[in-house]
Amino acid sequence: MFDFITDSIKGTINKIRFQDDEKALKNAIAELRKSLLKFDVHHKTTKQLVTNVEIETKKAGIGQNSFLKALKDELTSILTAKGNQGFVFSSTPPTVILMTGLQGSGKTTTTGKLANYLKLRKKKVLVAACDLQRLAAVEQLKQIAAQIDVDIYFDDNEKDPIKIALAAKEKAKKELYDVLLIDTAGRLAIDEDLMNELYNVKEAVKPNEIFYVADALTGHDATRTATTFKEKIGIDGVILSKFDGDTKGGVALSIANQVEVPLRFIGIGEKMPDLEVFIPDRIVSRLLGAGDIEGLAEKTAAVMDEKKAKVVAKKIQKGEFNFNDFLEQLEMMKKLGSLKSVISMIPGLSQMAGALKEMDLDNSKEVVQIKALISSMTPKERENPDLLNPSRKKRISTGAGLNEMQVNKILKQFKNASKMAKKLSSKGGMKGFTNMLSQAQKGIPR
Repeated sequence: MFDFITDSIKGTINKIRFQDDEKALKNAIAELRKSLLKFDVHHKTTKQLVTNVEIETKKAGIGQNSFLKALKDELTSILTAKGNQGFVFSSTPPTVILMTGLQGSGKTTTTGKLANYLKLRKKKVLVAACDLQRLAAVEQLKQIAAQIDVDIYFDDNEKDPIKIALAAKEKAKKELYDVLLIDTAGRLAIDEDLMNELYNVKEAVKPNEIFYVADALTGHDATRTATTFKEKIGIDGVILSKFDGDTKGGVALSIANQVEVPLRFIGIGEKMPDLEVFIPDRIVSRLLGAGDIEGLAEKTAAVMDEKKAKVVAKKIQKGEFNFNDFLEQLEMMKKLGSLKSVISMIPGLSQMAGALKEMDLDNSKEVVQIKALISSMTPKERENPDLLNPSRKKRISTGAGLNEMQVNKILKQFKNASKMAKKLSSKGGMKGFTNMLSQAQKGIPR
C-alpha cells in the first residue's frame, strides 16, 4: 500500500549505524523530511513528525533502536485522530451512515465497496439511492447492488432526497437491517446548495455517522475539501478512494492529522473487495515493513469458513488437494481483493507487492488458461488429477484451446505446488494458519 514510502523509511533507518552519532541522526532526519515531502505528506505534518522524532531519539539516546521507536510512536500519533476506527455499529440497529463527497470522488462506488465489506462480515445491508443530482448515480448504485447482491432502496418518481432517505430508514428498521448506507448528492465543487441539501438530509435522518469520501488523486485538495465538509455539516470519518492510482500516497499519512477526523477506510483498487480498514498501529507496522498479520487474519476469516479451511488443510496434508479445491480457493482469493495488498500484509513479503501490482485473478493469461483447462476436464478428472493419461490430456488440450506442452506445464506446476503445500503443512504451517483464522473469527463482530 505504501511501497515507496516504506522503502524510503528503511533507507532512513539504515543511516543510523552507531550509538551517539549526532551527525548520522541529522542526516537521517533530513532524509526523512525530504522523503515525506517528496511523497506528498502535508508540510505541517512532516514538520511535526520529524521534529518530534529528533527530540525523542535524543532523549532516549541516539541509536537505530531509539530512532525506530520514536518514528513508530510519532507515525502512530499523526495517523490517529479523535473518534472511531473502522466501522462501528450502533447499539440499536440499523446503523445509519450518510455517505458524502464531491462528484467524481468515487462516492457511489465506495458506498458499494463498504456494503460489500459489511456483507462479507455477515451483516444485512440496505443501500439508499439519494443522489438525485447526477443522472446516472441511481442506475450506477442499482448495478453495484446487483453485483454484490445487497438490497437497494430507490424511488424513481420521488424528487426529494429527504423523503427517499426517510423511507429507506423506515424500511431498514421494519425489515431488521443491520446497516443503512445513504448515498447522497455530490457536486463538481463545494457550493451552498450542496451543503444545504446535505445538512437537511442529515437533520431529517439523524445518521449515526457521516463519512466523507475523498479522492486520493486530488492530493492536498482532498484535505481541504474534507475540512470544509467537517466545518459545514460535520463528518465522523474519511474514506480515501482511488488510493491505488496515487503513486505518492502521502495524503493518507497526513489527512487525519490535518482534518482532525479519523481516516476509516482506503480504496485500493477498482473491484468491490478493494476496500481496506485503516487502523493506525497496523498501518505503521506495514510502513515499517513488518506486515499486518492481524489484519490479514480478519480479512481472510471474513471470506473463508473456518470449517472449510480445516478441510482444505487436511486435504493438503494428505496430498489430496485437487482442481475443484483450487477453483474454490481462487474464488476465495478474489474476495480478498487486491493480491498486492494481501502480500503487503505478510511480514517479509512486502517487497514482492510491487511485482504483483498488475496481477488480476480474473483476467491474467495464466489464470484464464488454468480455468480453460479445468473446464475441459470431467468431474472425475478434477477430483483426481492422477487420472490424466496422454489421451485424456490430448482431449483436454483441444477443449481448452491449449497445446499439449502448455497442458503438461500447468499440470506440472499444480503438482509441484501441491507437494510444496504438503511439505509446509507437515511443518505446522497450515495448522498455525487455521488457528490464526479461528482466533480472528472469534474477534470479528457478527
